[in-house]
Amino acid sequence: MDDPSVLTLLSRLGLAVVCGALLGWDREKRNKPAGLRTHMLVALGAAGFTVLGLEFVHTMAAHGEPGSVDMLRVIQGIIGGVGFLGAGAIIQARGEVIGMTTAAGIWVTAAIGIACGLGELAVAGLLTGAALVVLTVALWADRVIQRRLARQEEHD
Repeated sequence: MDDPSVLTLLSRLGLAVVCGALLGWDREKRNKPAGLRTHMLVALGAAGFTVLGLEFVHTMAAHGEPGSVDMLRVIQGIIGGVGFLGAGAIIQARGEVIGMTTAAGIWVTAAIGIACGLGELAVAGLLTGAALVVLTVALWADRVIQRRLARQEEHD
């Protein structure tokens, strides 16, 4: 990566925050535990660590040590850290597992942040759009299925 301008860095980090906000708003309006701020911070943190990793790669290459930094390790670290956040969103109560969708949303939000940090803004936009479609369509489908099951139980 060539040394990016401040404007480039701001656009990458800014888009990460916006994309995180879009996913977070979906969770917020449904009164889920990890909402707007959490998703914004996950996306920003993932983008920030990715940008820092790229900067470190660039700095090491400039000093003649290009093999000493591996971006995949940076990304693995982000994913591992986000896994702890996701685990915190999942609870088991009365024999039910609650929070899986929120945890998955946090995971996808980190992927969006990584894409932003790498400068893959189209990928970040597509991931955000796809996640919003999945959240909306899946919620609708779940409601339809629940209504049909309830009607079926009434007739049985």
